[in-house]
Amino acid sequence: MSADTFRFSSPLGEMSYIWDGECCRELSLLDVRVESPVNDDPVSRWLHAYFSGGMLPLPPLAAPRSPFQARMRQALLATVPGRILTYGEMARQLGTAPRAMGQALGANPLPVLIPCHRVLASGGGLGGFSCGLEWKRLLLDFESGLQGK
Repeated sequence: MSADTFRFSSPLGEMSYIWDGECCRELSLLDVRVESPVNDDPVSRWLHAYFSGGMLPLPPLAAPRSPFQARMRQALLATVPGRILTYGEMARQLGTAPRAMGQALGANPLPVLIPCHRVLASGGGLGGFSCGLEWKRLLLDFESGLQGK
């Protein structure tokens, strides 16, 4: 099945994602602003709901690449917007080391959909984020603002 790349204009910035008609294969957070057409697919509808403060069931996503990544996804999906974990807490939950946890989070091809931005370094530091720390900060600030609504 052929996959197409779509753009989504969020209040925080531009995103692109690969949708093959059956599942989302990848999502990227971009540094550039472009005018994006409004798409009507499950990923676009989910992103629109998320940035409007609502929630829909996740669109179909590409399968995790390993059993560990599947467990990591489930743990990340269990964290509610505005709640954060440290790499150490997440590592303890999954029976691994914090550094390995950070590497696995950095390889997440579906940021926002699989909310790896909710994991911080111990002591409150941001840690890393494959899409850049500015995006991580923006997403965390956005989600903390949703808690009061």
